[in-house]
Amino acid sequence: MKHTLVFKTLPILVITLFVFFGFKNKVNTTSYKCMIQMTNYTGEGAYIAISLLNPDGTYEKTLYIQGDDDEWYSDITEWWKFHGKIRADIDAITGATISGGGRTISVIQIDDDKIDVGYKIRFESAVEDQEYYKDDVEFELTSESVKSKVDGNGFIRYVRIIPQ
Repeated sequence: MKHTLVFKTLPILVITLFVFFGFKNKVNTTSYKCMIQMTNYTGEGAYIAISLLNPDGTYEKTLYIQGDDDEWYSDITEWWKFHGKIRADIDAITGATISGGGRTISVIQIDDDKIDVGYKIRFESAVEDQEYYKDDVEFELTSESVKSKVDGNGFIRYVRIIPQ
């Protein structure tokens, strides 16, 4: 009697779990070309963290890192407080440092549901034996700002983002 009850309820349980967990809404993601133009400074190449901040201003995700030697990541102070705790694998989203006067283009992925709802993107920059800029570039993600040019406050002259 117990065995027949188990055989009757087990398929119902499996189907219920499949329906509950198997049909999650897929979030659409857009790729953006992100050009960073640096100021004409002297010294080592800059490390830059590109991060997604939620509407409360706290870190949600690392979008890209310019600088592939993790020995210097702790110089990007605020980002390191977030990344150093979670230790996410960022190898796939790193590139070389950017020297003074240089520019680079990278591709970042942003979920479409983060646009026009208060999320921000932050570019932090640090150069060895020089300054650190927590919000070298920071702006709210809006339908307009993801197609714009934003001036920097430190090592970054400006950032230009366009949908791919």
